[in-house]
Amino acid sequence: MIAAAQRGDEEAFRLLYREVQPRLLRYLRTLVPCDAEDVAADVWLEIARGIQGFRGDVDDFRGWAATIARHRALDLLRRVRRRPGVDIPVEELTQLAAADDTAGGALDALSTDTAVALIATLPRDQAEAVMLRVVVGLSAEAAGEVLGKRPGAIRTAAHRGLRRLAERLGHPDRPAGRRRETTVRLRKR
Repeated sequence: MIAAAQRGDEEAFRLLYREVQPRLLRYLRTLVPCDAEDVAADVWLEIARGIQGFRGDVDDFRGWAATIARHRALDLLRRVRRRPGVDIPVEELTQLAAADDTAGGALDALSTDTAVALIATLPRDQAEAVMLRVVVGLSAEAAGEVLGKRPGAIRTAAHRGLRRLAERLGHPDRPAGRRRETTVRLRKR
């Protein structure tokens, strides 16, 4: 049955699923009761991706599936511990007011997406330098470590990228995202 599933036989894979899934789901319900089915779905995706490399019989397969399930469940538990949440009935959500302006948030997201898309049109070295320096906020030295380049090369690439963005936005006299005072001060040096 395993060899047939590895060759792509859907019926063999279906039989494996029917053999293992109920036990796997019960096991997951002891680890992550509310999320057992979601975790099981992730487990079967990983099994489908890795079945070609599996070696063993049906008992070994069950052990392999349980190992994957345990790892996925523990990953979920770690995520939940890092970002705890509160279960709220859906009905109560409709009565909660938004803390911010939804339309304004959507426009901000659109302008951010537009800016990132515009930066992505730059040559790769300039785009990465601009993203690391301006968007992520890294120093030239830190960005250089990430990209494996000297800080001066990062500064140059970021400057050229910002200049190119300014030209595309119709401001050829100043780098994008800089105030005129900053540009004037730079020219005096």
